[in-house]
Amino acid sequence: MRVIDLINSSQQTAFSFEVLPPLKGTGTDALFRTIDLLREFDPKYVNITTHRSEYVYKELGDGLYRRDRLRRRPGTVAVASAIHNRYGLTVVPHLLCSGFSREDIEYMLLDLQFLGITDLLILRGDKAKHQSRFMPEENGYAHAIELQQHVNEYNRGYFVDGTPIKAPGTPFSYGVACYPEKHEESPNLEHDLAWLKQKVEQGAEYAVTQLFYDNEKYFSFVERARAAGITVPIIPGIKPLVKLSQLTVVPKTFKVDLPQELAMEADKCKDDEQMGALGVEWCIQQCKELIAHGVPSIHFYTTSAANSVREVAKAIF
Repeated sequence: MRVIDLINSSQQTAFSFEVLPPLKGTGTDALFRTIDLLREFDPKYVNITTHRSEYVYKELGDGLYRRDRLRRRPGTVAVASAIHNRYGLTVVPHLLCSGFSREDIEYMLLDLQFLGITDLLILRGDKAKHQSRFMPEENGYAHAIELQQHVNEYNRGYFVDGTPIKAPGTPFSYGVACYPEKHEESPNLEHDLAWLKQKVEQGAEYAVTQLFYDNEKYFSFVERARAAGITVPIIPGIKPLVKLSQLTVVPKTFKVDLPQELAMEADKCKDDEQMGALGVEWCIQQCKELIAHGVPSIHFYTTSAANSVREVAKAIF
């Protein structure tokens, strides 16, 4: 079943979560431990992130440097297949513009289709660390909508060069990202919603939000989206705070505000253990309120937070 069907057919608020592929040179033990930790809560699907290559500079001596291309987290397709085969779960690999050419994307679609994996989350992705603004890969895409159009053409039976696919497989289904506090590059929320509406018109079946800690921001965003004619499920993306450092890192990294009540309580925490307990408590209440408002699904970001996500899931599912 497609992700949208799994969500719509669930008798209660659905549970899903996101994992990262292992770092290059490490194994899958930690990844599988996260899934084992959360599997009892009946996840409807598991997202697998995709990461672009980065450029690093290696000193050669005498003031000379060599620019090397490094990909720290390869294996999204392989990890998706491993999870699907080991656990029988629906998997949703991320498909990015960032760092990938049209040919790269096409081969990823081919590999996924060969493996019987046909759910995607389509994203533009972040700019590279060495870029001051987002720049598409050579012969790549600048916007998620262009990537959607690529997938749509593939679904219609055409390769990126326009030649027909002789043996088309099962079409891909996909969701997209959205931002209750707007994308950092958007001038305002209305502009951001206009982009989301275009994504839906291009075929997105649902949208998953950037993480947030203030439910009123989510409720307001959904209300505005509905007023703009966006009718697809808008799935809240949630991540409990686990470390003291996140009090400043999370707002800076993800461009989100922490509610004053949460910030004041976090200021009282003396160590990561206290912050982790507060993060779980806040997240439980946040999720209970979301469920009371009838959200179709809650999607958890588990990076460095799998144990906390488990405590939250035990309280609400």
